[in-house]
Amino acid sequence: MAGVENATHDEISDILKNYKRVAVIGMSKNPEKDAYRIPEFLMKKGFEVIPVNPTADEILGKKSYKKLTDVPGEVDIVDVFRPTEDVPNYVEDVIKVKPKVFWEQLCIHHPEAEEKIAAAGIKVVYDRCMKVEVNKRNS
Repeated sequence: MAGVENATHDEISDILKNYKRVAVIGMSKNPEKDAYRIPEFLMKKGFEVIPVNPTADEILGKKSYKKLTDVPGEVDIVDVFRPTEDVPNYVEDVIKVKPKVFWEQLCIHHPEAEEKIAAAGIKVVYDRCMKVEVNKRNS
């Protein structure tokens, strides 16, 4: 397998401009963690953030869902804050929810999972930080 090509700069620009409803798998309750601070930043930038964390009822004043398939309505972006080795655990749910984009944060890249998700017609972004990418476009 050649692997899924990562999104280009222009594709990421289009994603960030056009897709605003973001389900965050692994969103943290801990304000010291990036998995809390980055979704908080995204909320301040106008994104609708939906926490997905089986150990939380609420994060940043938002109802937290136990799993991705519990999130009501359409999801534009699934943003993953989980270790690379955990990514395959979410493939089936991602394909069921059918977001427009599956986004793996910095240092997260699972080619086999990405292949399955891309084959379902979902755009894949890997090893990129949404906060960094938003800031690149707002400078």
